[in-house]
Amino acid sequence: MPKIVLSGCNGRMGRAITDICAAKSDMQIVAGFDLNAVSLSDYPVFSHPAEFTGDCDVIIDFSNAALTEELLAFCLSRHVPVVICTTGHSPEQLAQIQAASEQIPVFRSGNMSIGINLLMDLLRKCASVLGEDYNVEIVEAHHNQKLDAPSGTALMLADAVSEALPYDAEYVYDRHERREKRPAHEIGIHSIRGGTIVGEHSVMFCGRDEVIEIKHSALSREVFAVGAVNAAAFLAKQTTPGLYNMSHVIAAQ
Repeated sequence: MPKIVLSGCNGRMGRAITDICAAKSDMQIVAGFDLNAVSLSDYPVFSHPAEFTGDCDVIIDFSNAALTEELLAFCLSRHVPVVICTTGHSPEQLAQIQAASEQIPVFRSGNMSIGINLLMDLLRKCASVLGEDYNVEIVEAHHNQKLDAPSGTALMLADAVSEALPYDAEYVYDRHERREKRPAHEIGIHSIRGGTIVGEHSVMFCGRDEVIEIKHSALSREVFAVGAVNAAAFLAKQTTPGLYNMSHVIAAQ
């Protein structure tokens, strides 16, 4: 039975993961990390990773990008695999995650939904077939409490499209100061923040006289929590250091 430590345990996603694990007999949350070190469940909560001295098999991180360095240091010192679900990392933090993956198993994904990760395969196919004849635009919408924009998922989708295009695409996030026709070799990425929207992503391939739109809507946070728990179960079995993602989890099922 994998022993899980949940970083960001008192947040919305942390509570969703806690509920899912509580209903499972094959995994257990043994501790939580949260700056608000108040226990809301039946496991102890620590404000800093270094305060935890117990045993664990894997860490799920749904906290804040600002805490990544401290969490990675703990994981490296204890040689514990980590599932990083937090988004909004800086280039320096991404480099730290890459470096950590050379010593321990690290799972990282901008979106934990299996549906989103399958959608990425569809986007690669579309981009490879449609090529230069279609303009690509991405629109994402989230609740008004989300800190980063664009979402990590929107960037994942843009990367999936870009990988299959026959040109080097430029990501454009804001056009209001650009008074010019749309260049052909760009991917527009647009963010909406409002209400309690869990997560919506739409990718449009706009060609002459037709538009192909592929859309994914998350109806609850549970879809991300389930993906994180599945990733933790997968990563707890890995003994080889490396940077893993949802495609590895899907292939192992």
